[in-house]
Amino acid sequence: MGLTKSKIERNLRRVRENIRAACERAGRDADKVSLVAVTKAVGAEAIGWLVDLGVSDLGENRVQQLVARSGELADRLARRRSPAPTVRWHMIGHLQRNKVKAALDCAEMIHSVDSLRLAEEISERAEKVGRTVRVLLQVNCSHEAQKSGVAVGAATHMGQLVTTLPNVRLAGLMTMAQITDDPEAARPAFVRFRELFDEMRNEKIGGDDFQHLSMGMSQDYAVAVEEGATLVRVGSALFEQ
Repeated sequence: MGLTKSKIERNLRRVRENIRAACERAGRDADKVSLVAVTKAVGAEAIGWLVDLGVSDLGENRVQQLVARSGELADRLARRRSPAPTVRWHMIGHLQRNKVKAALDCAEMIHSVDSLRLAEEISERAEKVGRTVRVLLQVNCSHEAQKSGVAVGAATHMGQLVTTLPNVRLAGLMTMAQITDDPEAARPAFVRFRELFDEMRNEKIGGDDFQHLSMGMSQDYAVAVEEGATLVRVGSALFEQ
């Protein structure tokens, strides 16, 4: 039968309930956690259904898909007679410097800044179009060689350097835990990540802009919320049939 709007609605209800329950366990306000729906596995129709259900934040891993999906959704929403809902696109995957311009045409936040050279390119491109872009510093908290991100020990210094750039705002940190069937296996990395975030905030790095912890995906987002995530990046849990 395939994916339907009712199935997405069911999945979304379950994800939101899991976030609410995780916040309750951790003594947190569920309104402080935003769901970023990762749309790489579905088409424009399913994305439109999700937006209709009240999801405003959408994420893509690849620039080419980000450009295509954001354009398709914009066209779909523009054909409606009613006012279009607010949609914010997030670039959550590895970003090459030669694709920064295309990413900035669509994305409001870049989650995956993993080098000073990339941050400099974003700032330079943003200046040319009169923008200031919110970025997150990607940190490799799982210590996996195949994953992007600065080392935990280098994050504070890198964050300080990023905040000197005129057209970016360091809005927080992003990480990916080790992929595993056991969500609890991700907890140590999330705990250390939250400690790093608190250390950097205590040092006033990023100032008032430094607010977000982007961590947690479909397999471990509830644990991430318990450990302080403000942005969770969920895809397959929303679109499973």
